[in-house]
Amino acid sequence: MSNPRNGDTKPPCLPRNGLVKIPTQPNGLGSASITKGTPAVKNRLCQPSSVPAILSPALAHRSDLPIPSLASPLSLAALAGVSSPPGASLVGLNTSEGPEQPSPERLPGSPSERQLAVDEKILNRLFWYFSACEKCVLAQVCKAWRRVLYQPKFWVGLTPVLHTKELYNILPGGEKEFVSLQGFAVRGFDGFCLVGVSDLDICEFIDNYPLSKKGVKSMSLKRSTITDAGLEVMLEQMQGVVRLELSGCNDFTEAGLWSSLNARITALSVSDCINVADDAIAAISQLLPNLTELNLQAYHVTDTALAYFTAKQGYTTHTLRLNSCWEITNHGVVNMVHSLPNLSVLSLSGCSKVTDDGVELVAENLRKLRSLDLSWCPRITDMALEYIACDLHKLEELVLDRCVRITDTGLSYLSTMSSLRSLYLRWCCQVQDFGLKHLLSMGSLRLLSLAGCPLLTTTGLSGLVQLQDLEELELTNCPGATPELFKYFSQHLPCCMVIE
Repeated sequence: MSNPRNGDTKPPCLPRNGLVKIPTQPNGLGSASITKGTPAVKNRLCQPSSVPAILSPALAHRSDLPIPSLASPLSLAALAGVSSPPGASLVGLNTSEGPEQPSPERLPGSPSERQLAVDEKILNRLFWYFSACEKCVLAQVCKAWRRVLYQPKFWVGLTPVLHTKELYNILPGGEKEFVSLQGFAVRGFDGFCLVGVSDLDICEFIDNYPLSKKGVKSMSLKRSTITDAGLEVMLEQMQGVVRLELSGCNDFTEAGLWSSLNARITALSVSDCINVADDAIAAISQLLPNLTELNLQAYHVTDTALAYFTAKQGYTTHTLRLNSCWEITNHGVVNMVHSLPNLSVLSLSGCSKVTDDGVELVAENLRKLRSLDLSWCPRITDMALEYIACDLHKLEELVLDRCVRITDTGLSYLSTMSSLRSLYLRWCCQVQDFGLKHLLSMGSLRLLSLAGCPLLTTTGLSGLVQLQDLEELELTNCPGATPELFKYFSQHLPCCMVIE
């Protein structure tokens, strides 16, 4: 996020829930998803920053060729003396599509400058400093730039997001034609997120994307109408898929999981799908022996389901996220810690029936945990934090958002944790200035979120300048965070990103 005190303006692409939306173009293609990093890291991907000075003095001092900033992606086009064609597609456009683009010899400027503007060694270094949105725009400047930018190395970690309407072009006669996905194939995308698609749309995608059979490793379906038959066809045809996400898909059933899942899948995410209950977990446990990561948001899953995991999964599974599984109690936690003893990441966010006793079971049995999320667990008290501090010596991230019974006493327990690097205390309404004093001795802290803590004052927050190694501090909706305080932080915590 930008800080008003610096006079920054909002960047052209604003992440939301980890997604960076590329402006829709006439052919309907153009979305990319950033899936790595914290929210603040994702924000930084869209923040203005300087481009390294790897340009020659001849170009660097040209008044008509300004060094571009990330705030204005089109300005770099001036280096080639052209603008991005109006209405050009940003993603998925073949090199033969769109208006004719200028060749290097037709660009303005001296021959040396023209040659520099298309020097592949320079461009290969320069383009690393731009976001996905900007790379899509820069690829429209000329064929030389597109040839460099369409190398797969520039798109690693990005997932194109395609909505149903973006998959088809409407022909003059009113008929629909599936769009060309060749531009995605050239860049080597091995993961896709399809939104609102049907069984037929998925079949069309498989037939039209050159890498679909073996080259796609990750598939995400959101708010789709995929049925059991469609799910079975997709996983049968796309033999390379090892990561699968189903979100808001209400037309497939547990029977579809039994007929579709296969042993090659190592990561599965199922959220907000109304037909998922205990039997779905039974299918997952029996059909996915190599499972390393399971993300589950299912309102009807009970304690019984957590006993289904096999000894094989107990050895391989390192990440389990149970979000808003309202029926899970401490009995389910017992089943989980015995079935999956090697977890390093655990989320019980929104599991509102879990109490301090459940956290004690976690702390005593899952000593390898590095990340623990207990957000939206209203029964968690300071006692749970004592268990955590005593037993989880490798813990690096702790999320306690909306744990409304946490007090300053609980923070005193956490102050003994030398490995903790990230601590989230959003909307912990009983935390006061005295509790913050306990955190000042935590030299390992790099990220601290106090958003929405109503009892913290400006005086108490100002003491955080003692955490000189802090890299990120979130104070959104914090009454004690005043403009004067932010100015104070900018002077005394110059290396820390303060989120207002």
